[in-house]
Amino acid sequence: MSHNHSLLSLIDSPEDLRQIPESQLGQIASELRSYLLDTVSQCGGHFAANLGTVELTVALHYVFNTPEDKLVWDVGHQAYPHKVLTGRRDQLVTIRQTDGLHPFPNREESPFDAFGVGHSSTSISAALGMALANQRSGSARRAISIIGDGAMTAGMAFEALNHAGHVKADLLVILNDNDMSISENVGALNNYLAKILSGQTYSHLRESGKKIFSHLPGMTEIARKTEEHLKGMVTPGILFEELGFNYIGPIDGHDIDALVSTLKNMRALRGPRLLHIATTKGKGYQPAENAPIKYHAVPQFDLDKDIPKSRPSGPTYSQVFGQWLCDMAAEDERLIAITPAMREGSGMVAFSEQYPERYFDVAIAEQHAVTLAAGMACEGSKPVVAIYSSFLQRGYDQLIHDVALQNLDVLFAIDRAGIVGGDGATHQGAYDISYLRCIPNVAILTPSNENECRQALYTGYQRGGCVAVRYPRGKGPGITIESSMSLLDWGKGKIERSGSKVAILVFGPFVEEAMIAAETLDASVADMRFVKPLDHELIDKLYQEHQLLITIEENAAIGGAGTAVLEYLAQRYTEISLERLGIPDQFIEHGDPQSLKQRCCLSAEGIVEAARERLSV
Repeated sequence: MSHNHSLLSLIDSPEDLRQIPESQLGQIASELRSYLLDTVSQCGGHFAANLGTVELTVALHYVFNTPEDKLVWDVGHQAYPHKVLTGRRDQLVTIRQTDGLHPFPNREESPFDAFGVGHSSTSISAALGMALANQRSGSARRAISIIGDGAMTAGMAFEALNHAGHVKADLLVILNDNDMSISENVGALNNYLAKILSGQTYSHLRESGKKIFSHLPGMTEIARKTEEHLKGMVTPGILFEELGFNYIGPIDGHDIDALVSTLKNMRALRGPRLLHIATTKGKGYQPAENAPIKYHAVPQFDLDKDIPKSRPSGPTYSQVFGQWLCDMAAEDERLIAITPAMREGSGMVAFSEQYPERYFDVAIAEQHAVTLAAGMACEGSKPVVAIYSSFLQRGYDQLIHDVALQNLDVLFAIDRAGIVGGDGATHQGAYDISYLRCIPNVAILTPSNENECRQALYTGYQRGGCVAVRYPRGKGPGITIESSMSLLDWGKGKIERSGSKVAILVFGPFVEEAMIAAETLDASVADMRFVKPLDHELIDKLYQEHQLLITIEENAAIGGAGTAVLEYLAQRYTEISLERLGIPDQFIEHGDPQSLKQRCCLSAEGIVEAARERLSV
């Protein structure tokens, strides 16, 4: 399927775009959309959101003097059109791949990427910071935040709006309202924007008004006027006007002429202003318009056929969790599941359908998710919070202050722990062992395969208190999963192989790699299972019987499970022979997970090399 991209091929920077007559912008937008369809279907990547922002991106770079004026994209999975127009057109096919274009805007990649993003709801704060810094230095540079895709459900966006209105900053916020985040949007704001006039409060006011006025002569005309006034009071604009913003919209985000003229008008204004645009996710590609969740991020596929189904070669860890959740809920009606807008990714679709009244998607509000769980636990419920490792970082204070400090029964099912692949540095789950291990009352389990994961979740749930079970993205080694649920021996690891000289202590899904290395080294292998509580007896035994201990984990080497072993050994012994394998002290970029793990020496070869270097064998 090839398209003619004749005008688009002339554009290597927004400077080139601004030379083109306004009348031809529509053609550029349509060429850009077909270029995205061609490219992303070949290389995979974020899809539906990008198709929705084509006209907006063209209009923004046309009207504003980028990169002097700063565009801050929220999350950034809708910034592919921006990458194409800013000199990265021919590299787009490498996006999300090892050493290819970053998945999201990245300051090191281009001067047009004003702010590095990946997690949601940061754009208004960042753009406000830029606007205030420019104001101080007397610079005329503009700051523009583009937010949408459910990012307005997070409290941080409102903190920034509130502050911007208060300081009357020279800031333009564009709210890209497509009634949709990755999962369907949840949250009062979304309903507010989309369904305000059909809402309960409004109809209730309306009906009670009619009742009061119906038997007073001459009041119906006043009632009609009151109704119009009420309508005005509760349209989305009022919310932003109350926060101190000059609100314009909503306008059609696919009408390039309307966008350009409105943006030109708004460029001339000063102070905090908000442009509300309505767009369609997946615009211009019918399957994606019909199923935007399915087409949020895609593998390679043929545009004339459906997205290929992934091969059913055993369940992913997320699916193992989803199945356990349904099974556990059937056994214990106290179980409640909470997720911050990651139902599909966390494997919770079946649970949400089977137990809708016990399922809470709180939108992109990780802090709220954790404290909500704490409140539920206070009243005897047993909440399970399903959350990605890199997103739990956003609820860290709540985990310490609201759950652990009060020693409440909350189970954290931490998905995407370790190296995640295409999403890159913003999404690597590299820190959770380190940031959880130092908190009192927290237990951490690191299952090594699918069945261990099911049993670890069951064990943590039954144990109570604040328990974290961490597991990686994707499939496991393909171990048969027992349908029964049994308790693991709390705080105990197990020896998988006995050898001499070297003992490999595995935290998480590296037992297979360790066994391969152990064949070469004739090493012992222990599946440690728990980072906290740590199996001191097993560590003592291994220490006394071997010349060298090697720990391996998919977490930062600093402060991780290996460090826990080191701390214990340092308290007990004067001589320590220990090698810690983990993620090095650097941010790991996007790429194929296997090759990234090898770069970090998290492989059988890495283990063998570490042992040989230390023992000169």
